[in-house]
Amino acid sequence: MLTKLSEYEKQLQEMDAKLSDSEFMKDMKAYTELTMERSHLGPIVDKMHEMVDLKNQISEAKEMIKIEEDAELVEMAKEEIATLESEIEKAEGELKMLLIPPDPLAGKNIIMEIRAGTGGDEAALFASDLFRMYTHFAESMRWKMEIMNENDTGIGGIKEIVVSISGKEVYGNLRFESGVHRVQRVPETESGGRIHTSAVTVAVLPEAEETDIQINEKDLKIDVMRAGGPGGQCVNTTDSAVRITHLPTGLVVIQQDEKSQLKNKNKALRVLRARLYDLEEARKQKERAEARRSMVGSGDRSERIRTYNFPQNRLTDHRINLTLYKLDQIINGDLAQVIEPLKIAAGEEALKDA
Repeated sequence: MLTKLSEYEKQLQEMDAKLSDSEFMKDMKAYTELTMERSHLGPIVDKMHEMVDLKNQISEAKEMIKIEEDAELVEMAKEEIATLESEIEKAEGELKMLLIPPDPLAGKNIIMEIRAGTGGDEAALFASDLFRMYTHFAESMRWKMEIMNENDTGIGGIKEIVVSISGKEVYGNLRFESGVHRVQRVPETESGGRIHTSAVTVAVLPEAEETDIQINEKDLKIDVMRAGGPGGQCVNTTDSAVRITHLPTGLVVIQQDEKSQLKNKNKALRVLRARLYDLEEARKQKERAEARRSMVGSGDRSERIRTYNFPQNRLTDHRINLTLYKLDQIINGDLAQVIEPLKIAAGEEALKDA
């Protein structure tokens, strides 16, 4: 890998020259893309320089052993070589991880959709628990959350909720949450103490910019209607709800949380754009991966990814065989305990294809 150091250094110099060119900076898309490439390559070159320095120190220590007559100094040199070789081994592992191409979507904001599945009221209550878990985690990451649409049960449960989450590396951290989340616990409404199994589906969609996905107005069927459910007199007596149907794909988005028809339309378009972007990215990934499935899962929403067992305080992520008896901490927002192992597993898997 070190044989490529001079090649990478040359690439860095060329990147820096472009990034300092005022003419190049006028093309913001190209400038942003090159900045991302620079931020990926820079740490690789730094780590390679570190390894070269370590190798030089080992060579110097070995040369000293050849000419040194003092036994104590020779022993110290041998100990130094052992320490340096251990540092090189660690640096090699770090370099391998740095060489993994960055996910171009990692920095995207997301639209998260949480829907109660099998399990009736208990599934809706668990959907509410998951939403609370993601809310606490987002707060710890200093992300911003905005509820775009919500359909609750009136008894503390959520049938469906759509929320946008914005901030640093949102998709990079939450991308592995897509799938079926299964819960095993005794429902609060269950007097017999029997454990029920329910399921909730989570979808994590990278939010697309208008430049990412172009939507032709001719491809849209837009209907306006009165909002249903609770919301107050103003919401229910005006045609503020919006339903957008994307004719080429059949995707339907309904937005009714806002009193303004225009605001509901804009929110619906954001959700539609994210879903279309998700479809396009899924197609690209399928082409790139061919028939090969990643060990951390495909992100398919029909795939059971995790089980939350409350009686045993146990969480199991089935994709990487991770089991933690810390469900009480995780459900209260300490999601990093699950996310970090998933990211490491994804990196190790990517290395196999590198």
